[in-house]
Amino acid sequence: MKLDPTAYIGQNLRLEPVPSLLEIVLYTAHPGSRLSRLADPDDDDPPAPYWAYQWAGGLALAHHFVAHPRLVAGKRVLDLGAGSGLVGIVAARAGARVSAAEIDPNGRAAIGLNAAANGVPIQAVEIDLADAAPTGFDLIAAGDVFYNADVGRLMLPFLERCAAAGVDVLIGDPDRRDLPVERLERLASYAVGDVGDARASAERVGSVYRLRPPERAPCL
Repeated sequence: MKLDPTAYIGQNLRLEPVPSLLEIVLYTAHPGSRLSRLADPDDDDPPAPYWAYQWAGGLALAHHFVAHPRLVAGKRVLDLGAGSGLVGIVAARAGARVSAAEIDPNGRAAIGLNAAANGVPIQAVEIDLADAAPTGFDLIAAGDVFYNADVGRLMLPFLERCAAAGVDVLIGDPDRRDLPVERLERLASYAVGDVGDARASAERVGSVYRLRPPERAPCL
């Protein structure tokens, strides 16, 4: 029987401050969470519970918005591949109107709980990476979306379409192998922890990049 993710997360994960952003609280996995119980029994390859942890790229974006709130204040922001919703929560606290796109239904449940716990509204939206650039956004914040080559091959063309449509695209990442650095401008770097580090560690570096819009062909 498939469990209700909102009820399960609320009862079995711990609502804890983010170690490097103590003003933000998130429902976070711990050894007794038994997250495997949330897997769909009819899914032969269920997604990993990325939403239950903090990752370096998302943490870097969150720190960047805390340091530079004017980047998002009053803007329509899409938190793409939102995971726990951390990036969107920080943007909303800075005055942004935030939507979040997350393909994992358990992640969507976590985003709702985390947004409520931090007292901010976040609207869930569906985004298809094969579609044209979505309308109605000023900025897209994409944390840790280049975690493997297959996802990157879908993600980069979509984000380039968004940049070509005039949307500012910011990417957070700890310089993973599949990050398209040749298309990016590094804006800042932050000492952050990561799911693979000790709980309070800040030894990993996450960077924030701006995606450069594709160059237009010269008019003949």
